Order: sequence, then structure tokens, then C-alpha cells
Amino acid sequence: MTTTRRPRADARRNYERLLAEADAAFREGGVESSLESVARRAGVAIGTLYGHFPTRRALVGALLRERNEGLFELGERLLARPEPDALATWVRAATAHAAAYSGLAALLADGLDDETSDLHASCRRMADIGERLVARARETGAVRPDATGDDVIALTTAAASLHEHRSAAEADRLITLTMAGLAVRRL
Repeated sequence: MTTTRRPRADARRNYERLLAEADAAFREGGVESSLESVARRAGVAIGTLYGHFPTRRALVGALLRERNEGLFELGERLLARPEPDALATWVRAATAHAAAYSGLAALLADGLDDETSDLHASCRRMADIGERLVARARETGAVRPDATGDDVIALTTAAASLHEHRSAAEADRLITLTMAGLAVRRL
């Protein structure tokens, strides 16, 4: 008989401190921030960090877990209650999600195709929601018949990168222009 033991209180505290300090470090310096500095800021040894998070992607995945769930819930609500601007709402939310930390958009894009990545499952789920929203928009005639979920991934990745390197306003402008380009033109 196997039993699952709860982590010790100090291990839980270390885990939470590491997440808090990683969030702060990634907000300041991006996802490529030194993990050694994250451990130091949390007041633990680097071995403790790696004991909880064996890879950088595992740490990022843990940091994004709650945000991912919120994004997934939004996607499911948009799919359940069709709204005319559901796809644009999703694109803006996914872009904001991917722009949370400098370098995150690229890390998420890489996680989509890397089945060994700690981010793969959440990236696939985001892509699936985007594809389903595009499919519904195609069915209703809201977007061009050749629009795909891959277009949404490319747009959110590009907009998040633009947000990171230029401004949120320029990222939003790209989204607006691209969504207009995907729309079916009515004569």
C-alpha cells in the first residue's frame, strides 16, 4: 500500500518562496533570468530550487499554472457562449498571457512542438482552444475560410513579442489589423 505524504511545512514554504522570487525575477529580467539568483533571493540553495523544479520550463510551468487555468476557463466560456468577438477576445487574452515575462512568448512557442517540455500540455491546450474558436468563426462566416489555429498562434506570438520589445499599444494595433485581415469582407 502506497501513501502520499504531504510535503513538510518548510518544503512548502521553500516552494512558495521560490515561485514568488521567480515571478519577481522574471518580471524584472525575463524568463532567462539566472536561476541561481532566484534561489539566492528565496534564501535557499540552488539544489533546493532544482529539487522542486528540475528545469527552467518546469519552474515557468509552475508559475503559469494558475494563469493557465484562468486562460483555459476564458477559452471554454468563449466556446460555450458564442460571442461575435470571441476570437479577438481570445487572441488578446492569449497575447497578454504570453507577454507576462520577457522571452515567455518564444518559450511557449517552443513548448508547443516539444513533447518533452514541461510546457507542452498547456501549450497544446491553448492551441486547441484557439483552433476551436477559429473553426467556429469559419463556420459562422466571421473569418476567411483559410484562417487556421496556426494563424492565431503566429499572431499571439508576434503580438506578445511586439509587446515585449515595443509597447502594448503596438501589440494591440497588430492584433486589430490582423483580425481585420482575417475577417470576411462583406460587399
